[in-house]
Amino acid sequence: MPTPPLVPRWPAPPAAFRRPATAGSRRSALCGWPAAAQSSPRSQTTNQLKSLLVTGPAGLREQLRALSVTALVITCARLRPTADLADPEQATKTALRRLARRYQYLSEEIADADGQLRTLVAAAAPRLLALPGVGPEVAGQILTTAGDNSDRLRSEAAFAHLCGVAPIPASSGRTHRHRLNRGGDRAANNALYVVVLGRLRYDPRTRRYADRRTTEGLSKPEIIRCLKRYVAREIYNLLATHTADDRPTPPPTTSKAA
Repeated sequence: MPTPPLVPRWPAPPAAFRRPATAGSRRSALCGWPAAAQSSPRSQTTNQLKSLLVTGPAGLREQLRALSVTALVITCARLRPTADLADPEQATKTALRRLARRYQYLSEEIADADGQLRTLVAAAAPRLLALPGVGPEVAGQILTTAGDNSDRLRSEAAFAHLCGVAPIPASSGRTHRHRLNRGGDRAANNALYVVVLGRLRYDPRTRRYADRRTTEGLSKPEIIRCLKRYVAREIYNLLATHTADDRPTPPPTTSKAA
């Protein structure tokens, strides 16, 4: 008796995501850029700068503690300590100037990487940068997660699972709620979180939604989880449409005369 053919459990991914991931493709070129453009080392330098002020001499601390980060970096970079490093104040000034100049160097490096990343993202998915709250770093991370041909991008719901924003039921009795999804690509999840935070601050439609859901009894983390799910749907539909539009049209077939 012949064995029946296996029926796939999930439908085939849309044609927009079935292309092979080639080494020279635009999205493959983005793989290393989110890590190169991240601002974590600069944030660490800022924390070191402020910590050094806390433990530094009182006179220097009172002079610099009220400054903003930008003004603090500029002021510390212009310090002119003497060569007497045995003096605590001069040693602190030397360390502050070194940290401030490191901050300035990292800022220039991040700005340069952001410009190059924006060029790559604009070539791969220009409409992605037009979405509210989506910058070059967020767009680069989303494109890196999606890839050229991820076999998990079978649908918009699969993309939500890939980003870790699919709702996980956690209801009990008469309480209906969803809990945090700890799976998926956490870098992509963080990128969606950044988009949601920006929209909650600047997008009127998102703020109206948050107010309405607050009156319905949802907490702020639950509202953010809902918004991340909506943003994932919006980005998936845009990427699928853009990739489908970029597919080359096949040449017309000419029928031979009988």
